[in-house]
Amino acid sequence: MNALPVLFSDSSYKDCHLCPRKCHVDRTHSKGFCGSTAKMRAARAALHQWEEPCISGSRGSGTVFFCGCTLRCCFCQNHAISQQNAGKEITPRQLADIFLRLQQEGAHNINLVTATQYLPQILSALDLVRHRLHVPVVYNCGGYERVEVVQALQDYIDIWLPDLKYYDSGLSRRYSQASDYFPVASQAISQMIAQTGAPVFHTESGSSSPIMDRGVIIRHLVLPGQKEDSVRLLDWMAGSLPKNQYLISLMSQYTPFYKSHQYPELNRRITSYEYQKVVNAALELGLDQGFMQQKSSAKEEYTPSFDLTGL
Repeated sequence: MNALPVLFSDSSYKDCHLCPRKCHVDRTHSKGFCGSTAKMRAARAALHQWEEPCISGSRGSGTVFFCGCTLRCCFCQNHAISQQNAGKEITPRQLADIFLRLQQEGAHNINLVTATQYLPQILSALDLVRHRLHVPVVYNCGGYERVEVVQALQDYIDIWLPDLKYYDSGLSRRYSQASDYFPVASQAISQMIAQTGAPVFHTESGSSSPIMDRGVIIRHLVLPGQKEDSVRLLDWMAGSLPKNQYLISLMSQYTPFYKSHQYPELNRRITSYEYQKVVNAALELGLDQGFMQQKSSAKEEYTPSFDLTGL
């Protein structure tokens, strides 16, 4: 078993600084800003078909949904686990066994969804079985990560799947309670790309698309009434990130969830016009490597059931 990086020792829960909030809560006795104690909780561990084609492939992504979150997105489609603590406690040994089971079931990868608040246990679980895992490990996150955390995960993570939600600090403060979202996420994503380099794929018989082995896919969810902010993000990507070193995934699936009704401007789905303007801007900027969604993707059925499947 490998020694954990110092940043992820169990003692980090005593004065938590795992995420950019650095709330310094003693999570062995109470919950941090993320809503989590030091006891790891998850809500689902199963093959997942609704990621990007190069992640889900033909058999599915071995996805583990963890509870809690370092953001407070008012429109979160996973609010039952991110904000309301649905799920159950699991140990590193149980999680390690879950990784092996998902691989045996045919998962193209192990997909860690919203994992930052439990990194000490998750890395312990990976250390238990890394010599038996033969598929990539995906870090599926909101993009709001410390650069130091990204650097420390270099030997563990093969594929980064971050969101890049906002450019404007007023929007990130209003909708996710994180006024520093863009400066933090932009630095973290730049580091992710520096660590992985250009995307690497392989092909499998029976699969309609290549399967990703290594790289970064930057997701952006277009919000109602905020196409200008989306375009500013795309402009930053085109001007600041190394060309051909990442993919983008422009998502049209926004659906009013959770507390969206408290924000009238968000209490609707996006229009085809809004989404197409963002897609056109990406193409004009040369950001033509990646994925876009059909407008019909805005459906609640894309949210999995957090019913403890696989736990």
